[in-house]
Order: sequence, then structure tokens, then C-alpha cells
Amino acid sequence: MPTLLLIDGSSYLYRAFHAIQSLSAPDGTPSNALYGFVNMLKKLREKTPADYIACVFDAKGKTFRDELYPEYKAQRPPMPDELRVQIEPIHTAVRAFGIPILMVDGVEADDVIGTLAAWGTQHGIETIMSTGDKDMAQLVNAHVRIENSMSGEVLDEAGVLEKFGVRPDQIVDYLALVGDTSDNVPGVPKCGPKTAAKWLGEYGSLDQLVANADGIKGVVGQNLRDTLAWLPMAKTLVTIKCDVDLQAELPHGVESLKPQATDWATLHSLFNRYAFKTWTKEAEAHLQSKPATTDLFATDLFAEQPVPATIEATTPAKVERHYECILTEARLDDWLVKLLAAPIVAVDTETTSLDPFAARIVGLSFSCEPGVAAYLPLAHRGPDAPEQLPFDGALAKLKPWLESATHKKLGQNLKYDQHVFANHGIALAGIVDDTMLMSYVLASHEKHNMDDLAARELGETTIHYEDICGKGAKAIGFDEVAVPDATAYAAEDADITFRLAQSLGAKLATEPALEKLYRDIELPAREVLFRMERTGILLDPHKLARQSHELGLRLIALERQAYELAGQPFNLASPKQIGEIFFDQLKLPVIKKTPKGAPSTDEEVLQELARDFPLPKVLLEHRSLSKLKSTYTDKLPLMINPATGRVHTSFSQAVAVTGRLASSEPNLQNIPARTEEGRRIREAFIAPEGCKIVSADYSQIELRIMAHLSGDAALLKAFAEGLDIHRATAAEVFGCTPDEVSHEQRRYAKTINFGLIYGMSAFGLASQLEIERSAAQTYIDRYFGRFPGVAAYMERTRAEAKSHGYVETVYGRRLWLPEINSPNPMRRAGAERAAINAPMQGTAADLIKLAMIDVARWLESEKLQSRLVLQVHDELVLEVPDSEVALVRAELPKRMAGIANLAVPLLAEVGVGMNWDEAH
Repeated sequence: MPTLLLIDGSSYLYRAFHAIQSLSAPDGTPSNALYGFVNMLKKLREKTPADYIACVFDAKGKTFRDELYPEYKAQRPPMPDELRVQIEPIHTAVRAFGIPILMVDGVEADDVIGTLAAWGTQHGIETIMSTGDKDMAQLVNAHVRIENSMSGEVLDEAGVLEKFGVRPDQIVDYLALVGDTSDNVPGVPKCGPKTAAKWLGEYGSLDQLVANADGIKGVVGQNLRDTLAWLPMAKTLVTIKCDVDLQAELPHGVESLKPQATDWATLHSLFNRYAFKTWTKEAEAHLQSKPATTDLFATDLFAEQPVPATIEATTPAKVERHYECILTEARLDDWLVKLLAAPIVAVDTETTSLDPFAARIVGLSFSCEPGVAAYLPLAHRGPDAPEQLPFDGALAKLKPWLESATHKKLGQNLKYDQHVFANHGIALAGIVDDTMLMSYVLASHEKHNMDDLAARELGETTIHYEDICGKGAKAIGFDEVAVPDATAYAAEDADITFRLAQSLGAKLATEPALEKLYRDIELPAREVLFRMERTGILLDPHKLARQSHELGLRLIALERQAYELAGQPFNLASPKQIGEIFFDQLKLPVIKKTPKGAPSTDEEVLQELARDFPLPKVLLEHRSLSKLKSTYTDKLPLMINPATGRVHTSFSQAVAVTGRLASSEPNLQNIPARTEEGRRIREAFIAPEGCKIVSADYSQIELRIMAHLSGDAALLKAFAEGLDIHRATAAEVFGCTPDEVSHEQRRYAKTINFGLIYGMSAFGLASQLEIERSAAQTYIDRYFGRFPGVAAYMERTRAEAKSHGYVETVYGRRLWLPEINSPNPMRRAGAERAAINAPMQGTAADLIKLAMIDVARWLESEKLQSRLVLQVHDELVLEVPDSEVALVRAELPKRMAGIANLAVPLLAEVGVGMNWDEAH
């Protein structure tokens, strides 16, 4: 999703001016604000890349607020002369950094930022407001947040609520009540932040508070009643406009906000004029196309703590390249001799499609030493295509080597290439390394595609696919690429992959635990996943068609019900029409507002209103069923492979930083399991005739891992005795026997158990349980009092994360936390929560991969016909012949439970059925 960075120049102007005292150029001209402002800009450009950017300043002259209220900001002193003389050089610096400047007469910088933020929300753009102005909190929503680069504070919706005690859509009412002394806007006398938050928490909005003003007791209640006539004006003054006409300032629309190239010549002149020596050297280096070697910030006012180093990058000397195109039988024979003699070979395919089941080979590339590679074109077409070797004959000549387990091969994401070869009847064997998985094990948080790996590991800029095939509607297939261009691209792929394997392999050799993780888990799992993808799972399209029809009828019925409740037909997908019916006609309470001030009808609002009103409940059900229909019952039948009658998902190993697998095309890990409609979709995943579906999943795996990692005596005892862990927890927290635990107490304990392993705060627990925050904190305190080992584990884990920059699973998988030492409290807190949960989720991911590998090897060693078909987080799904059901049903949970020797017993529960739902 594109990002828009909006810099509140007027806010930072004064903060930079006051941050440094007595800094001036050699001629005595003040330079403190310029230095601070440039420092902030450089940090923003480095830390917050954005697709669009603007720095907004207040324009000279009065604004519409001054006309409404002449006393507005009347108490503010004029701008100091020492700052005034720095405005122009600051503007020069901003423009030289390639950042557009906006100043609009008649409004304030806040209003311009508000308008752009609202525009970004409407167009699906993530907006970051870099400001220290609290008034901006009213603009925050799901797509707009505040990042204060000076303090490190980040305010998203939850952050605003945490800081002010009110939601972003209540900030305007909050400011009207407390007033804004900096802008000389009076509020209600004696009404401070706590009182304002309390009132808005109780009444929801200023309008509702005013309507109930007679019931407010005490002096502050009388003050409220005395101020009623003023409050509408106060609210107008503190409300940021979101509809400023910016057409003159942005003649090319949002494209006017594209960041431009840095004008180093202007910056060099500016920095030299003000004697910023370090920055002058940096500008000189850029002008001479040489990297600066000096520290740019000898005194960085806004510096963050350094992020712990991850994997040390190396930039080896450039390798001389020798690439060739194989067009004759003799050269293919020569290369085949090389391939047979080489200790290891990098192999890569160029194909007609990214779909591994539809892709056909266009050409192959090989490399068996750094800088040397060859491309074998086999299916290029077009008037300029040279004569190529016969397709079938060339593959037949290579097939024995490709299928030889004794001839070692490596590649980048070889699971894809393995499918492509399989499409041509070739069973690729001898795979000993995959550079994508090597990178993933070493640094899961980094990018693992070949282009980024080449830049990071080898200092190489590679030819990108789009460079030779184009983009969008004008893109061509690889079989249409000119063979010389294809040779340069494909041979480079093989060469770079070979060199990456050397570089990454050397790093793994220094990390025995990671080497073992790679060799014993990730590489074997890759082979199992290939077989699972190849097998696929049988789908009943007729059942899905019936379900789709039934869902369609229910949707029609829900539409009619919605029309009756609304008193008229309307578009159930139109927020505008929903808002008109909800708030203009039915007079439902306004829960929150959009950035433009209109009542919101988002999912959160519907959930809240559905508790008391029927129409929002109907709309929620309609949305849920509509998504099921479009995503699953309508789409899944279209994804059945006509050759196999099955759907073949793709499992991605190198996506989730915790080690979890991801499923796509289709995603079979997100099919709802807790709703009746979701379970009915699982009914369509069936066993073929003469077989059953067998499903086994780990019971409470992450809680068991928590017990193992923390060593808490009470938790270990509960699991060892096979107790209901949530009932046992409730007994500890509520001080009763397990038999005395009520259903409600067990529900609370379950929420606490699962919440704490995800780092849930008292605020989050209170929201989950719909109780007061103080009560939630009491439950958390009781929990830690009864399970001190858990509290000690969390504290120990946070400390280790801060020290190392990462945490580890039981099997040594490193889960990097770049924000763990951030000065930003919210980012740091988020990293601390991840530090607690990641070892549990990551260990669970390792365990299910080990179980999957063990089960696959068992099935193969026993020559069973049963086949693994799915892995869904903690669950394995198999397709089992009737004759093997009893054996698999007995053996599968035992093998899964015995895969590791933890301090608590692992438990896998198994089910059997004609379809996935029955077996689950």
C-alpha cells in the first residue's frame, strides 16, 4: 500500500529553534533552527520512506479562525527575529531534499495536512503525520497515524485512546471541553483532561453531553452549563478542516507530491554557508559520486538507539563474468560433462508462467563456478529467435543428471523449479541447498528474493525480470524475449545463486544451531511440502455450488430483511447510504466519526450497534456470508486443476518471521472453522472413493511450550496431570478448587491464558472480557502471583531480546526484533510483546514441521499409500485408504506427540471422516 508522509513544518520550526541554543554561522547569522530542522529531515528520509511527501508550513497573514474569533492566538508573541531569518534557508533545504512545500493562504498548516490525510484515507493510502501537535490526533484513523520524530512517539487509534483517554473521533469534543491555551481557545473552566475523558466516555459525544448538562453535578457541572453558548465556537476553532481547495498548489494531483532527487549542489552551498562541516563533506562526496565515510551526526538531537546488527553484510570484489548461450549439440555435450563432474551445480528454469502447475520450460541455466554460467534456450519464439536444440531431445539428454540423487544441485526457491520439471515428467533429485531458505534461516525478517539477496550479500545489482519482459499490459512472455537478453538474465540467475550459496553457506557454517535448523527442518520440510502441493486435495464442486446457491438465497433474504428494517431499499455496500439510514432516519447513536466528521459505519461501529439494534446485526451477517460466497464457494471450484480434479495450494516457507507456513492460491489456512458456514465449506474437501480424511492437531501447543520455556511449577504440574488447563488456571486465579470453577471463570481464565502469550495488556484484556481495566489488571496480577515462573520468563525474555536483538525458539530459530530498543514507547512495547510470543509460536512452527517430516518418512518407509495433503498451523491432514485408517489413526498422534522431549507432554488429537469437517 502506498504511503504519504506529511511533515508539520510549522510545528518542527519552533521545536528545532528551541532545541539548540546559541548556534550560528561564521558571520553571526543564527543557524540553530536550520540545523535542527535539517537533522529532522535527514532522519525522516532515512527512517520513513514514502511514495508521496509534503512539508506544510503556515502561510503569512490571518486565517478564517481569526475572522471567527479575533482573540484566536492573540496571546502569542511575534516570531523571534533569530528564527525569522532562518525561514528562507529552511525552505531552501526542504526543497533541496526533494520535498514539496505547501503553504495555503487563509488556513493553517493543520488544515492542509487534514485535507491531505483525508484524501489519503479515501484512496487507500497509508498516511504518516510527522508532528508534535496534539490537535492532529483528531485525524488519526486506521490509515492515518502520528509519528513524532523528536520524541519517538507513535499514535495510532489505540495510542490516541491510551494517551488521551478518548478515541480519535472524540478528540475535537475533548479539545473543546479542555480548551487550547496555546491557541487561546477557552474551554469549560475547571474541566481538565480527566474530566473531559470521563464525560465523553459516559456520554459518547459533546452533543450528548450538552443534552444532559442539567444532570452534571458540582462546580464543574455548573461551569459546563455556563459555557454552553461558547462550546459550538470552541469546537469550530479546534476542528481541523479536511476540505481545503489544493488544486492551485497541486496542479498534477498527488503526483505533485512525489519526492524528487536530492539537489546536492544547493545543499553543499547551504551547508558551506552555515559551516555545517560534516554535512558539507557528505554533499561533496555525493557530488563526486563517492560515499561519505564520516559520521553525519556528531551531535544528533533526535538519534534513536542503534538497532542490533543482524547478519553482517559483505561486499566482495566484483566477479568477472563468462556467460554463454547453448545452441549446438556439441556445446550441450560439453556442458553436460561439466555438470556430471562438478561437486555442485546451481540450476534454474525460465518458464511461461508463475503458476507452478501451469508453467512450461522456456529454457534452463546452470552454473558450477563463480562468474561462469550458461543458458540453454529451448522454446523461444519470434522472427528473430535463433534455431534452438530440439526440446524433447535436450531434456532427455539432461534427465539422467537432473534425476540423479548423487549429483548435487542448489537453487533459489527450488520447490517451484521442481514442479516445473515434474510438469515435463522429470523428478528433480539431489537438491542439497536452497538459497532462499538459507537466507530465511539466517535472517527471517529480511527479504529473500534473489535481487535483494544479491544486493545485500554480493553487492551486485541484477537484471530484473521487468527489465526484459516489461510490465502491465505491455509485458511479454519470457518465450518472446530475445535470446541474447534471455541469456544475460538467465545465466546471471544461475551464477548469482551459486555465489549466494557460497556466501550464505559460510555464514551458516559459523552458526551450528542455525545450520542444524536449516539441514534438519527447513530443507526436509521443503521436500515434504513439494509432495503435498503435488498431491493436492480433492474437492466436491457440486457441494460448493449448492452451498453457493444457498448462500445466495440467504443473502437475498437478508437484503429484504434489511430493507424492511430500514423502511426502504438501499445499497448494503454503500457507507453513505448506510449512514443516512442509521443516523438521519433511525437516529441510531453515533459511535465514532470519519476524518471528515461524518458518522462512521465501519466494522467496529456495526459490531457495537449490533448489540442493541437489529439492522446493524443483519448487515454484519450479510457481509460475513457475502465474503464466504465470493472467497470460497464461488472461487474454489474455479481453482480445481482439470487434470487432477484437485486444488493445489502453494505453501510458502520464507514469509512468516516465526517460521510458520503460509498458504496461497488458494489460501486453505484461513477457511473459517468456528462458524457453521465455514465448517460446511470444509465439508467440500473430501476423500476419494475407498479413502478417509484423517486430521490430527496439537492440543494447546503454545500454552504447553509456555510451560516448557517458563518452567513454572504450577503449569508443569497441571499439564503433567492432564488437567483442563483453563479450569486449573481459573482455580489459581480465583482461589477455588477446580470443581468450583464456574463457566464464566473458566472463560476469563482461557482469555487470560491465550492473551498473555500474545503479550495482551490490561487494556486489551478489559476489552476482550468487557470489564473495567482495573479489574483486568487485578486478574493479571493474580495470574502472575500464582504463576511466578511465567512472569520471570517474560522478564527474562525481554532482557535477552534487548541484549541480543532477537529471541530464539527451542530449536535455535532466531526471531529478530529490530524495534526492541527503539526510543519510541509504542514500537518498543510491540517488540516486547512479540519477544514473548515469538518463541512459542516459532517453536510450535518448528514442531509441526518436524512432525510433518517424521510422518512423511514413516509413510514412505512403511510403503503406505496414505498421503499428507494439508498442513494448517498446528494440524496435519492426510488422505488415507480405508485399509490403513486404523493404523494411521493409532500411529499418527503418537508420532506427533513423540516428536520432541519437552518438559510437558505433547498431545495430538485425531479425527476421521469422509471430509475435512468430519475429521476435524
